[in-house]
Amino acid sequence: ATRLERPHGEIRFENVAFHYGKEGGVIDDFTLAIAPGEKVGLVGRSGAGKTTLMNLLLRFYDVEKGRVLIDGADIRAVTQESLRAQIGVVTQDTSLLHRSIRENIAYGRPEASEDAIAEAVRRANALSFIATLEDNEGRRGLDAHVGERGVKLSGGQRQRIAIARVFLKDAPILVLDEATSALDSEIEAAIQENLFRLMEGKTVIAIAHRLSTIAQLDRLVVVDKGRIVEEGTHKALIARGGLYADLWARQSGGFLGDAARTEAAE
Repeated sequence: ATRLERPHGEIRFENVAFHYGKEGGVIDDFTLAIAPGEKVGLVGRSGAGKTTLMNLLLRFYDVEKGRVLIDGADIRAVTQESLRAQIGVVTQDTSLLHRSIRENIAYGRPEASEDAIAEAVRRANALSFIATLEDNEGRRGLDAHVGERGVKLSGGQRQRIAIARVFLKDAPILVLDEATSALDSEIEAAIQENLFRLMEGKTVIAIAHRLSTIAQLDRLVVVDKGRIVEEGTHKALIARGGLYADLWARQSGGFLGDAARTEAAE
Protein backbone atom coordinates (compact mmCIF):
# COMPACT_ATOMS: atom_id res chain seq x y z
CA ALA A 1 0.00 0.00 0.00
CA THR A 2 1.18 3.52 -0.75
CA ARG A 3 0.83 6.61 1.42
CA LEU A 4 -2.00 9.03 0.71
CA GLU A 5 -0.31 12.42 0.42
CA ARG A 6 -2.30 15.50 1.42
CA PRO A 7 -5.20 15.30 -1.04
CA HIS A 8 -7.20 18.08 -2.68
CA GLY A 9 -10.16 16.31 -1.15
CA GLU A 10 -12.20 14.89 -4.02
CA ILE A 11 -14.25 11.94 -2.74
CA ARG A 12 -16.06 9.42 -4.92
CA PHE A 13 -18.26 6.51 -3.95
CA GLU A 14 -18.60 4.36 -7.09
CA ASN A 15 -21.37 1.74 -7.17
CA VAL A 16 -20.71 0.89 -3.54
CA ALA A 17 -22.56 -1.98 -1.89
CA PHE A 18 -22.17 -2.98 1.74
CA HIS A 19 -24.45 -5.11 3.92
CA TYR A 20 -22.36 -6.08 6.96
CA GLY A 21 -22.04 -9.51 5.36
CA LYS A 22 -25.81 -10.06 5.11
CA GLU A 23 -27.71 -10.48 1.86
CA GLY A 24 -28.77 -6.90 1.48
CA GLY A 25 -30.41 -3.94 3.05
CA VAL A 26 -27.73 -1.42 4.04
CA ILE A 27 -25.91 0.30 1.14
CA ASP A 28 -26.85 -0.63 -2.40
CA ASP A 29 -25.25 0.56 -5.65
CA PHE A 30 -24.40 3.91 -4.05
CA THR A 31 -22.65 6.48 -6.26
CA LEU A 32 -21.74 9.98 -5.10
CA ALA A 33 -19.04 12.42 -6.23
CA ILE A 34 -17.97 15.24 -3.91
CA ALA A 35 -15.75 17.99 -5.32
CA PRO A 36 -12.68 19.26 -3.42
CA GLY A 37 -13.85 21.84 -0.89
CA GLU A 38 -17.54 20.97 -1.30
CA LYS A 39 -19.69 20.77 1.85
CA VAL A 40 -22.23 17.97 1.68
CA GLY A 41 -24.87 17.01 4.23
CA LEU A 42 -26.18 13.44 4.34
CA VAL A 43 -29.82 13.34 5.35
CA GLY A 44 -32.19 10.44 5.92
CA ARG A 45 -34.17 8.47 8.44
CA SER A 46 -32.32 6.42 11.03
CA GLY A 47 -30.89 3.27 9.55
CA ALA A 48 -30.71 4.80 6.05
CA GLY A 49 -26.98 4.01 5.93
CA LYS A 50 -25.48 7.47 6.59
CA THR A 51 -23.06 6.43 9.34
CA THR A 52 -22.12 3.28 7.40
CA LEU A 53 -20.91 5.51 4.54
CA MET A 54 -18.62 7.35 6.97
CA ASN A 55 -17.27 4.04 8.25
CA LEU A 56 -16.52 2.93 4.68
CA LEU A 57 -14.71 6.20 3.92
CA LEU A 58 -12.54 5.74 7.03
CA ARG A 59 -12.09 2.04 6.19
CA PHE A 60 -13.47 0.73 9.46
CA TYR A 61 -15.13 -1.63 6.97
CA ASP A 62 -14.26 -2.45 3.37
CA VAL A 63 -16.84 -2.18 0.61
CA GLU A 64 -18.33 -5.46 -0.61
CA LYS A 65 -18.76 -4.07 -4.15
CA GLY A 66 -17.61 -0.91 -5.89
CA ARG A 67 -14.89 1.51 -4.80
CA VAL A 68 -14.28 4.53 -2.61
CA LEU A 69 -11.74 6.96 -4.10
CA ILE A 70 -9.97 10.02 -2.71
CA ASP A 71 -8.40 12.17 -5.46
CA GLY A 72 -8.85 9.19 -7.77
CA ALA A 73 -6.95 6.75 -5.53
CA ASP A 74 -8.79 3.66 -4.28
CA ILE A 75 -8.62 3.91 -0.49
CA ARG A 76 -7.85 0.18 -0.30
CA ALA A 77 -4.55 0.91 -2.07
CA VAL A 78 -3.29 3.40 0.53
CA THR A 79 -2.19 2.78 4.11
CA GLN A 80 -4.94 3.14 6.71
CA GLU A 81 -2.72 5.39 8.77
CA SER A 82 -2.14 7.84 5.88
CA LEU A 83 -5.85 7.72 4.97
CA ARG A 84 -7.00 8.58 8.49
CA ALA A 85 -4.30 11.25 8.83
CA GLN A 86 -6.07 13.22 6.08
CA ILE A 87 -9.55 13.03 7.63
CA GLY A 88 -10.72 14.94 10.69
CA VAL A 89 -13.62 13.24 12.47
CA VAL A 90 -16.14 14.33 15.08
CA THR A 91 -18.77 11.71 15.88
CA GLN A 92 -21.69 11.56 18.27
CA ASP A 93 -19.77 9.13 20.46
CA THR A 94 -16.36 10.50 21.31
CA SER A 95 -14.07 8.01 22.96
CA LEU A 96 -11.07 9.52 24.71
CA LEU A 97 -7.76 7.91 25.58
CA HIS A 98 -6.94 7.29 29.25
CA ARG A 99 -4.29 10.00 29.12
CA SER A 100 -4.02 13.74 29.71
CA ILE A 101 -6.41 16.18 28.08
CA ARG A 102 -3.39 17.58 26.20
CA GLU A 103 -2.51 14.17 24.72
CA ASN A 104 -6.14 13.64 23.76
CA ILE A 105 -6.25 16.92 21.86
CA ALA A 106 -2.86 16.35 20.19
CA TYR A 107 -3.84 12.79 19.20
CA GLY A 108 -3.93 13.61 15.47
CA ARG A 109 -0.84 15.84 15.63
CA PRO A 110 1.44 14.73 18.48
CA GLU A 111 4.20 17.22 17.58
CA ALA A 112 1.90 20.25 17.97
CA SER A 113 3.16 23.24 19.95
CA GLU A 114 1.57 24.44 23.20
CA ASP A 115 0.37 27.56 21.38
CA ALA A 116 -1.35 25.50 18.69
CA ILE A 117 -3.04 23.33 21.34
CA ALA A 118 -4.19 26.41 23.28
CA GLU A 119 -5.63 27.92 20.09
CA ALA A 120 -7.55 24.71 19.28
CA VAL A 121 -8.96 24.63 22.82
CA ARG A 122 -10.10 28.24 22.52
CA ARG A 123 -11.78 27.67 19.16
CA ALA A 124 -13.64 24.63 20.49
CA ASN A 125 -15.02 26.70 23.38
CA ALA A 126 -13.35 24.32 25.80
CA LEU A 127 -11.09 26.74 27.66
CA SER A 128 -13.40 27.49 30.56
CA PHE A 129 -14.17 23.89 31.55
CA ILE A 130 -10.63 22.57 31.01
CA ALA A 131 -9.26 25.26 33.34
CA THR A 132 -11.38 23.88 36.20
CA LEU A 133 -10.35 20.22 35.83
CA GLU A 134 -8.32 18.42 38.46
CA ASP A 135 -7.76 14.67 38.62
CA ASN A 136 -7.20 12.43 41.66
CA GLU A 137 -3.48 13.00 41.57
CA GLY A 138 -3.79 16.77 41.56
CA ARG A 139 -2.97 17.27 37.89
CA ARG A 140 -4.87 20.24 36.49
CA GLY A 141 -6.17 21.70 33.26
CA LEU A 142 -4.53 20.22 30.17
CA ASP A 143 -2.44 17.94 32.41
CA ALA A 144 -5.49 16.37 34.07
CA HIS A 145 -5.98 12.76 33.03
CA VAL A 146 -9.21 11.36 31.63
CA GLY A 147 -10.60 7.92 32.31
CA GLU A 148 -11.07 5.43 35.11
CA ARG A 149 -8.74 7.13 37.58
CA GLY A 150 -9.03 10.56 36.04
CA VAL A 151 -11.65 13.23 35.57
CA LYS A 152 -15.14 12.31 34.45
CA LEU A 153 -16.31 14.42 31.54
CA SER A 154 -19.85 15.01 30.31
CA GLY A 155 -20.82 14.09 26.75
CA GLY A 156 -20.68 17.74 25.74
CA GLN A 157 -17.21 18.18 27.25
CA ARG A 158 -15.92 15.07 25.47
CA GLN A 159 -17.36 16.39 22.26
CA ARG A 160 -15.58 19.73 22.69
CA ILE A 161 -12.28 17.88 23.16
CA ALA A 162 -12.98 16.02 19.91
CA ILE A 163 -13.70 19.33 18.18
CA ALA A 164 -10.45 20.82 19.55
CA ARG A 165 -8.65 17.74 18.21
CA VAL A 166 -10.08 18.38 14.73
CA PHE A 167 -9.12 22.08 14.81
CA LEU A 168 -5.56 21.10 15.72
CA LYS A 169 -5.28 18.29 13.18
CA ASP A 170 -6.47 20.59 10.37
CA ALA A 171 -6.99 17.73 7.89
CA PRO A 172 -8.26 18.54 4.35
CA ILE A 173 -11.32 16.27 4.70
CA LEU A 174 -13.77 16.68 7.54
CA VAL A 175 -16.36 14.13 8.65
CA LEU A 176 -18.97 15.39 11.11
CA ASP A 177 -21.37 12.71 12.30
CA GLU A 178 -23.78 14.40 14.71
CA ALA A 179 -20.86 16.63 15.64
CA THR A 180 -22.76 18.77 18.11
CA SER A 181 -25.38 16.30 19.31
CA ALA A 182 -24.27 16.32 22.96
CA LEU A 183 -24.10 20.08 23.33
CA ASP A 184 -26.66 22.46 24.74
CA SER A 185 -27.90 25.08 22.30
CA GLU A 186 -25.89 28.00 23.69
CA ILE A 187 -22.56 26.17 23.41
CA GLU A 188 -23.65 24.70 20.10
CA ALA A 189 -24.23 28.15 18.62
CA ALA A 190 -20.73 29.23 19.66
CA ILE A 191 -19.10 26.09 18.28
CA GLN A 192 -21.22 26.11 15.12
CA GLU A 193 -19.58 29.37 14.15
CA ASN A 194 -16.14 27.86 14.72
CA LEU A 195 -17.06 24.69 12.83
CA PHE A 196 -18.03 26.79 9.81
CA ARG A 197 -14.64 28.48 10.08
CA LEU A 198 -12.99 25.08 10.30
CA MET A 199 -14.84 23.96 7.16
CA GLU A 200 -13.33 26.72 5.02
CA GLY A 201 -11.30 25.23 2.19
CA LYS A 202 -12.05 21.67 3.29
CA THR A 203 -14.18 18.90 1.84
CA VAL A 204 -16.92 18.22 4.38
CA ILE A 205 -19.39 15.38 4.84
CA ALA A 206 -21.82 16.10 7.67
CA ILE A 207 -24.63 14.05 9.18
CA ALA A 208 -27.12 15.56 11.57
CA HIS A 209 -30.57 14.60 12.75
CA ARG A 210 -31.29 18.27 13.45
CA LEU A 211 -31.61 19.45 9.88
CA SER A 212 -31.19 23.10 10.88
CA THR A 213 -27.51 22.39 11.54
CA ILE A 214 -26.78 21.28 7.97
CA ALA A 215 -29.37 23.23 5.96
CA GLN A 216 -26.78 25.82 4.89
CA LEU A 217 -24.30 23.38 3.33
CA ASP A 218 -23.60 23.45 -0.44
CA ARG A 219 -25.55 20.27 -1.19
CA LEU A 220 -27.80 17.93 0.74
CA VAL A 221 -27.91 14.28 -0.28
CA VAL A 222 -31.00 12.43 0.92
CA VAL A 223 -30.41 8.73 1.52
CA ASP A 224 -33.13 6.15 2.01
CA LYS A 225 -32.51 2.40 2.33
CA GLY A 226 -28.90 2.84 1.23
CA ARG A 227 -29.64 4.75 -1.98
CA ILE A 228 -29.75 8.42 -2.92
CA VAL A 229 -33.37 9.46 -3.39
CA GLU A 230 -32.87 13.20 -3.93
CA GLU A 231 -30.18 15.84 -3.71
CA GLY A 232 -29.85 19.60 -3.98
CA THR A 233 -29.73 22.71 -1.83
CA HIS A 234 -32.04 23.04 1.17
CA LYS A 235 -34.17 25.52 -0.78
CA ALA A 236 -34.46 23.31 -3.87
CA LEU A 237 -35.36 20.24 -1.81
CA ILE A 238 -38.04 22.09 0.16
CA ALA A 239 -39.54 23.27 -3.14
CA ARG A 240 -39.48 19.71 -4.45
CA GLY A 241 -41.76 18.48 -1.69
CA GLY A 242 -40.14 15.04 -1.37
CA LEU A 243 -38.65 13.11 1.56
CA TYR A 244 -36.43 16.00 2.71
CA ALA A 245 -39.35 18.44 2.75
CA ASP A 246 -41.29 15.87 4.74
CA LEU A 247 -38.47 15.40 7.29
CA TRP A 248 -38.08 19.18 7.57
CA ALA A 249 -41.80 19.70 8.14
CA ARG A 250 -41.76 17.12 10.95
CA GLN A 251 -39.04 19.05 12.73
CA SER A 252 -40.58 22.01 14.46
CA GLY A 253 -37.88 24.65 14.63
CA GLY A 254 -35.28 22.13 13.52
CA PHE A 255 -35.76 19.68 16.38
CA LEU A 256 -37.17 16.21 15.97
CA GLY A 257 -40.31 15.24 17.83
CA ASP A 258 -40.01 12.61 20.56
CA ALA A 259 -41.10 9.71 18.38
CA ALA A 260 -38.36 10.43 15.88
CA ARG A 261 -35.80 11.05 18.60
CA THR A 262 -36.17 7.58 20.06
CA GLU A 263 -35.70 5.96 16.67
CA ALA A 264 -32.72 8.23 16.02
CA ALA A 265 -30.39 6.13 18.18
CA GLU A 266 -28.77 4.73 15.08
